[in-house]
Amino acid sequence: MKGWRWTLRAACSRRRSNDGEDSMATILAAGTKAPDFTLPVTPDQTLSLTEFRGRRVVLAFYPADWSPVCGDQMALYNQVLPEFRKLGAEPLGISVDGAWCHRAFAETRNLHFPLLADFEPKGAVAKSYGAYRAGDGVAERALFVIDEKGVIFWSYCSPIAVNPGADGILDALERMPTKGG
Repeated sequence: MKGWRWTLRAACSRRRSNDGEDSMATILAAGTKAPDFTLPVTPDQTLSLTEFRGRRVVLAFYPADWSPVCGDQMALYNQVLPEFRKLGAEPLGISVDGAWCHRAFAETRNLHFPLLADFEPKGAVAKSYGAYRAGDGVAERALFVIDEKGVIFWSYCSPIAVNPGADGILDALERMPTKGG
């Protein structure tokens, strides 16, 4: 089954600071309690991380709907959705786009998992995970696998122009201990 997986590149987005120096994004590490949040999933409905307690969650922060890399990344996660669910995980996409934008993007791409709008205050949830690019006003391309107790089991930050694929997520889900084990 590994033939269809994309290769995961071990790198993180570089940012240029005000003094001209490059710096690496620092996202929350494994073992950290995942910050809770409530975000719009549609223009009139919200979703909270606490609603998933007792289940595994894949948080996929991404810069913006409609960009080629983001579109391919979300389409890939839609394609491997049965594998995520077989491993007991629910993926959630998060960007700073609004709920209406997410709705149109999800319908056009035929996505079958929630896209959450970290729109206002802009990027607040991404900031709490260390996954916000303030200079660009978008989320990093950051991935988090959260266990049933709400603790980050695995995290990864990809260069913003690189689709991180699904290998790292699937490997983390496969390595996670089963309930009671």
